[in-house]
Amino acid sequence: MRRVVTDDLDALLDILPLYIREPLYQQPDHSELLEVILDLGRLPEARFPHRELVLNSKEVNQSDIDYVVSRIGEFTGDNRAGINHTLHRISAIRNRHGEIIGLTCRVGRAVFGTVKMIQDLIESGKNVLLLGRPGIGKTTMLREVARVLSDDFKKRVIVIDTSNEIAGDGDIPHPAIGHARRMQVAAPAEQHAVMIEAVENHMPEVIIIDEIGTELEAQAARTIAERGVQLVGTAHGNTLENLIMNPTLSDLIGGIQTVTLGDEEARRRHTQKSILERKAPPTFDTVVEIVDYYKVTVHPDVTEAVDALLHGRPPKAEVRWMDEDGEVKREAITSPLIWESKEEKQPEKPLRFYLFGANRSRLEQIAREGRKELKIAADLKQADIFLTTRSYYRRKPQKIRDAEALGIPIYVLKSNNAAQMKQCLDALYPRDTQYTYVHHLQRLLAERRGFNSGNRSVEPGGKRKSR
Repeated sequence: MRRVVTDDLDALLDILPLYIREPLYQQPDHSELLEVILDLGRLPEARFPHRELVLNSKEVNQSDIDYVVSRIGEFTGDNRAGINHTLHRISAIRNRHGEIIGLTCRVGRAVFGTVKMIQDLIESGKNVLLLGRPGIGKTTMLREVARVLSDDFKKRVIVIDTSNEIAGDGDIPHPAIGHARRMQVAAPAEQHAVMIEAVENHMPEVIIIDEIGTELEAQAARTIAERGVQLVGTAHGNTLENLIMNPTLSDLIGGIQTVTLGDEEARRRHTQKSILERKAPPTFDTVVEIVDYYKVTVHPDVTEAVDALLHGRPPKAEVRWMDEDGEVKREAITSPLIWESKEEKQPEKPLRFYLFGANRSRLEQIAREGRKELKIAADLKQADIFLTTRSYYRRKPQKIRDAEALGIPIYVLKSNNAAQMKQCLDALYPRDTQYTYVHHLQRLLAERRGFNSGNRSVEPGGKRKSR
């Protein structure tokens, strides 16, 4: 069904100490290796698609880590390095003194065939945004997009390669991107500037961008799209709804704003007076949610899909997959909005909060007083909600970036006091007897803006009150 090219696995294994390398070669499925983990003072591990393996009973020491580091390229500002002319990636973990005490040696592969599922979209010249969890194949699909557009359609394609992950390490791009040109980025913070530089200096017809993750990069993407250059990129988040919820990246799909309707208009629409609307045309025409290597969900018209979600209508989408013969199959789907009573159906599990700078004892006390059941998650990956304060959110530490990458909704308290926490819990545990997905979405977005900016709400009769 697909052709997988292992990008010189021997080159990666050769950088490992002998006592780690030999057990790997002895594995019957060593060609399916995903990554090797080397942490100081721990046993070396190998990760395969469906299992993990301890490679030796000898613990990793500093000389082992130094041995690997001496045989690879330089680490850049994002603590990633590579092996020349390969797609392999080595990521470092450092202690507080900057010394490397852990390595993740990840196998890079060029996969051919998956682009068939979206080839008609990229051929059309539309701006396409790929979404999906880490490791699902977003970057792999970007490589194929670059190759198809540059080789088969003879377009001028430039790849913005921040971590050398798309086109490999070294000055010569990997053949997996075809004749596309590659612009390297010295530091992740400079990606938005290189995006603009590519348009101004090199006259591309298509720009390929991996991991749009900041407001500056979202603004640069909009600038590029307005200049008539086709964009194909990836962003943090699993679904279109994740982008709507993400205040940093929502501009990619037009941005969201709260609008207050007049009484007559609200009655005509059968809605509340405060509703959510799209602010501007979206940067990307189409959103593709990658389910796995062989299956995607396509939102062919982002404008229509976002408006439908905000107005309570079921958005139109299409599921595409590849069968065993490599043929692309399609099926139209509609996500129905189900009306339900809160008294009739309670959540099966309490919400799990990950706290970052928020007072745990105060939150639990307010939850008890309001008879709201919640749990505090110790592991970020197990959390339903990421709760932090405005002072922490503005600094954007690694934990917040990790939550955004995992698509976890982030709630920002204006201050760490009881009133703000009560308001947060009231938004997350609505008391409406009739409750729809769109009402929930409106509450989440409107309330989070309230926590973050101190918005004012309107009481019946038009009198304003402070939140």
